[in-house]
Amino acid sequence: METTWHALLRASEEGVSVVLCTVVGVDGSAPRHAGARMVAWPDGRIVGTIGGGRLEHVVLGLVPEVLRTGVPRRVDVHLTRDLGMCCGGAMEVYMEPIRPRERLVVYGAGHVARPSAAIAVDLGFDVTVVDARDDWNTEGRFPGMQRVEGDPRAHARALEVDPRTWILVATHDHALDQDLLEILLARPFAWLGLVGSRAKAAKFFLRLRAAGVDEGLFSRVSTPVGLDLGAETPAEIAVSIAAEWVRVRHGRAGAVPALSEHPLPARGGDGVARAPRR
Repeated sequence: METTWHALLRASEEGVSVVLCTVVGVDGSAPRHAGARMVAWPDGRIVGTIGGGRLEHVVLGLVPEVLRTGVPRRVDVHLTRDLGMCCGGAMEVYMEPIRPRERLVVYGAGHVARPSAAIAVDLGFDVTVVDARDDWNTEGRFPGMQRVEGDPRAHARALEVDPRTWILVATHDHALDQDLLEILLARPFAWLGLVGSRAKAAKFFLRLRAAGVDEGLFSRVSTPVGLDLGAETPAEIAVSIAAEWVRVRHGRAGAVPALSEHPLPARGGDGVARAPRR
């Protein structure tokens, strides 16, 4: 019989997001003990059980929402009062979305690519850097990352792209950037970003349209890439790009205000700040 841990490994290998459901609290009579686990797939498949019956039915009904938002959730219920079960106890279940590791392919090994790739590693991406210049695409500049020292165009044509693939185009050559866009634009990527100015992007789109590329695809490209942070240096631009990755990951489309612009909850919870109690 497959264990929940083997099921999580299989889901990761399949590239599928699942929800790990763990019984974290039990009071009184209940069908499972604390620590019981179940892995739930988006298509309804499960491995393991948290007790079956109405409780499991309720938890499985919340799986699509947890996967959509990516936010863990606690389900705290009294089995008899809330669900009409005969057990008589209470259970608390922690639902945790488990996403497979995503990969980031960075075309270019230049000034912006280096800090961007470094931040991406800390964000949990498997990073591949593609650049034919062996004096730029080095282990010292990209430690611990996969590096491809070859023609980026050939790599892009052969690249197997899926919804877990993120792509950053940041080469030293505008013609190469444009060719990479044309090769990759219709692929099923998670995100595709192009480093450059608005003028560069506008020229690219005019040329791609003239080449017969469906202009309906242009909106799939994030360019100029990154959030509007006033970034200028390569490190600052990398931070703005990483901020966009975080926003896309968490589904925060549209304007994202600075944290300082959000209302700060007062201690009393009613909008009135009070001195701490002693």
